Amino acid sequence: MRAADRLGRDVVVPTVILAELYRGPRHSQLVDSCLSRETGMRVRDTDRRLARLIGGVLAGAGAGSDHLADAHLVAVAVEMGGGLILTGDESDLQRLAAPYPNILVEPLP
Repeated sequence: MRAADRLGRDVVVPTVILAELYRGPRHSQLVDSCLSRETGMRVRDTDRRLARLIGGVLAGAGAGSDHLADAHLVAVAVEMGGGLILTGDESDLQRLAAPYPNILVEPLP
């Protein structure tokens, strides 16, 4: 968040990623707390335009529906003109983001 703030960039979280994070009251409360106190963080709902882009990301990587959540991350970064994706699933995201040179995938610290 600090790096995004210094660079004047938003942090965008696809709603499908929130669905992965909401795992019971304790986790949900933590997620909601982070979303409510951070400025420059926004949630991106999946509409038809984004869905089409997500499908293109999956097709481009020859990936199936099991990579749907990861494809959301890549598609949102594509939509924003590039960006950094921090993840615990670096190999799958690297594969999906490979056609997009303006997207950097890094492991979570």
